[in-house]
Amino acid sequence: MNGVTGLPPGGDRSYNSCLVIVYRLSKTQIFFPCHKDNTVMDTDLLIWNGVVSWTGIFTRIIGDRDQKFTSDLWTNLHQLFGNKLSFSTAYHPQPDGIVEIMIQTLEDMIRRLCAYELEFKGFD
Repeated sequence: MNGVTGLPPGGDRSYNSCLVIVYRLSKTQIFFPCHKDNTVMDTDLLIWNGVVSWTGIFTRIIGDRDQKFTSDLWTNLHQLFGNKLSFSTAYHPQPDGIVEIMIQTLEDMIRRLCAYELEFKGFD
């Protein structure tokens, strides 16, 4: 689980970030549009409504050391549900490598889509 920030705003709600979740076994990817300034509660609700309600409680989550994942609320949720939260270390993203590859792919797709929209904007 990781996030991409600094994206060009788009959509009805001007999303400028994306939360990326990858299931390690099936390699299924889920992308959630969000805002850079989402609170911990916003992120928790997004994960609960979009993932946990669909798949069930995770047994292990690997993420970066973002304050949204290290907060007291997030830590208490992990203790309550009995799952393990692991962090990838800076400059050694091997445990989180699948997500990093998906983030690179997502950024490339967004970059190409924006370039395509700019190139063909006047041809309606």
